[in-house]
Amino acid sequence: MNLHQFRFVQEAVRQNLNLTETAKALFTSQPGISKAILELEDELGVDIFARHGKRLRRITEPGQQVLRSIEVIMREVNNLKRIGDEFSKQDAGTLSIATTHSQARYFLPEPIAQLRRKFPKVNISLHQGAPRQVAQMVIDEVADIGIATESLGEFDELVTLPCYEWQHAVVMPSNHPLTQVERISLEDLAIEPLVSYHPSYSGRSRVDQAFGARRLKPNIVLEAIDADVIKTYVRLGLGIGILAETAVRDDPPGGELVWRPVGHLFGQNVTRVAFKRGAYLRNFVYAFAEMLSDRLSRALIARAMGSDGNDYQL
Repeated sequence: MNLHQFRFVQEAVRQNLNLTETAKALFTSQPGISKAILELEDELGVDIFARHGKRLRRITEPGQQVLRSIEVIMREVNNLKRIGDEFSKQDAGTLSIATTHSQARYFLPEPIAQLRRKFPKVNISLHQGAPRQVAQMVIDEVADIGIATESLGEFDELVTLPCYEWQHAVVMPSNHPLTQVERISLEDLAIEPLVSYHPSYSGRSRVDQAFGARRLKPNIVLEAIDADVIKTYVRLGLGIGILAETAVRDDPPGGELVWRPVGHLFGQNVTRVAFKRGAYLRNFVYAFAEMLSDRLSRALIARAMGSDGNDYQL
């Protein structure tokens, strides 16, 4: 048996047992993949896949156990590569970060700039997506670290740690009557047209839960994944925006828009960082995590990576 066979099996599962797509993904031939998998099955004495003719139909019960072992082997092979890279190149290489637009736009610029100052030979690869896509990129080892508010804690393959807390804010034109209200209520917002995040982004679920708990139905007239887009449509008069406070905190006073924190309505949100369980983290990955939050330390991350749980609180 060899690593090529393991890689073919692993990729076939990723491609939903479609060997044509597997061959495209690995830049090889479909017959070569079929032959290699059959040879591995012969050597192991079990069928990894159940077939209908030449097509793979499902993973067998022994195949599930084989796949788990292959994933461990391939993870450790990747760890060996990282160890070699770290000790041969020292503090050089590429840090791949998976995150959402809001984190990339408002939270990460300073930590990334700080990392570049400390590790000038480290390049940054920034991958943006929805929270579940962020999680999958870390699982698939496209990224070394994931940063998002939602979804990361739902995956057993990930070790996640809290990074920082934040609250929502409402943003409105400077001439809007609610700018004169000292403490905005859910009832005030329920009668206004609202512009906010898509339900899978930036704590939107907390917004919906807060209205639901009071049996109020918000009038969401536009949903977006980008706080800048939300502010643009608020300027155009579509409604009041509900977004992350980090997206408005540095806006200059006296402008077209006025914002108010509304943590009293929607509570506190926690942005988390995620690493693939069992992965080898290079020195600059630990350093970058420490730059993200003073709550994160190399010792804490190493302890979490060596445990079976995610029960770490702010």
